[in-house]
Amino acid sequence: MYTIISKDGTEIAYEKQGNGPAVVLVASALADHMGASQLAEHLAKNFTVYNYDRRGRGNSSNTLPYDVGREVEDIEAIINEAGGEVSLFGSSSGAVLALEAASKLGNKVTKLFMYEPPFIINDSRPPVPADYVQHLNNLIEAGKRSEAVEYFMIAAAGVPAEFVEYMKMDPSWQAMEGLAHTLAYDGLVMGTTQQGNSLPANKWNVEAKAMVMTGENSSPFFHDAAKALSELLSNVEHSTLSGQDHAAIMMAPAELAEAITEFLNK
Repeated sequence: MYTIISKDGTEIAYEKQGNGPAVVLVASALADHMGASQLAEHLAKNFTVYNYDRRGRGNSSNTLPYDVGREVEDIEAIINEAGGEVSLFGSSSGAVLALEAASKLGNKVTKLFMYEPPFIINDSRPPVPADYVQHLNNLIEAGKRSEAVEYFMIAAAGVPAEFVEYMKMDPSWQAMEGLAHTLAYDGLVMGTTQQGNSLPANKWNVEAKAMVMTGENSSPFFHDAAKALSELLSNVEHSTLSGQDHAAIMMAPAELAEAITEFLNK
């Protein structure tokens, strides 16, 4: 992996592969660059793909206290390394971070592709608790990493508690425990947008052409969120990925890459 130094001195690690216009992949909660490795391979057939570890994850370092603005600076550092202009892709909370970066970085972001930003804008599912971030931080400070992952799965991801018990038996649970300290970071990226209220009207000012996509089989709240966001942005398309759900980045990377490629080549 390559490394760059972000504005505050944090070392950001990334993989670079392929040739063509630059695309930066922004990871979701509980994921480092490995979560998008197959997607990156498919995209690298047409683009130069920068697949990086967000701060505090994988091979990247961390600088405290955390601030969402520093994550935008990390993306900007990669953009500068890539030549000054890129397209951004983000999944789930990573889509919201990509949206934030596109809003802050102006014409450095030429196109923006968001897969299922997890906004909760109505009563189609329970809201995330108001003290969600603080509770996560309390669990991490107490060394309760597994409990933090479980809390995220139930309170934020909406996984039924009985399913979580089965998830703990999978080896991937230990890897998620290793990233548990970053769950509060994604909570701060989401801010108040998971409380069941309308999206803030003037929060994002995006110059780039954007796509917000949902999986056909995903929960209704994802579709509601995408529709609401598409009504806020000025130059945006809203589409559906046939036969897929929130896990498409892992379960259907070829199909997702095809949709991304089609959009970026327009």
